[in-house]
Amino acid sequence: MSTRRISSGVWLVVLLVAALAAISFLSVQASRNKPAKIAASADSKPSPKPRPSTTKPKVYKVPDDSGTGRRVVYSLSLKRVWLISESESTARTFTVWPGNVPPAVGKYPVAFRRAEGTGSDGVRIEHAVYFGAKSAFSHAVDGASPAPDSTVMTGAIRESVADGKALWDFATKGTFIHVVG
Repeated sequence: MSTRRISSGVWLVVLLVAALAAISFLSVQASRNKPAKIAASADSKPSPKPRPSTTKPKVYKVPDDSGTGRRVVYSLSLKRVWLISESESTARTFTVWPGNVPPAVGKYPVAFRRAEGTGSDGVRIEHAVYFGAKSAFSHAVDGASPAPDSTVMTGAIRESVADGKALWDFATKGTFIHVVG
């Protein structure tokens, strides 16, 4: 009994033909599901060129009677801080979340700074800048705003992480903080 073997070349040709047939079948199926061509509009116009915005960013003027020279200005009523350079220009301004024990209006030197710790509300903080008797700027490590909790008396003034880092870099020991109404 003799067995005939089919050569490997024949098998290769059979597999190649089967693969081509499968690809052809799939391409026909895909072309049937193709969306109809959309005719170009004869009156198509080029899209308008972008124009600069006409709305200007809001400018927050430094409060009057907030001192002179390089300083930090904190407005109790606006809940806003300004970092003022030696040339009297605003290096940065930002809003803050004050605690429920506000500092008195006045001029205070930065008393000390703490890179990290725990705030009086139990939240992990960074870049704490202390001034006056019970006040400090800081930001929560996770960047969250403080939860309103009237039972915890705190002089903490919280800011965003980016603003906290900027204030930390600006308000070195001896820098004055002017608190205005």
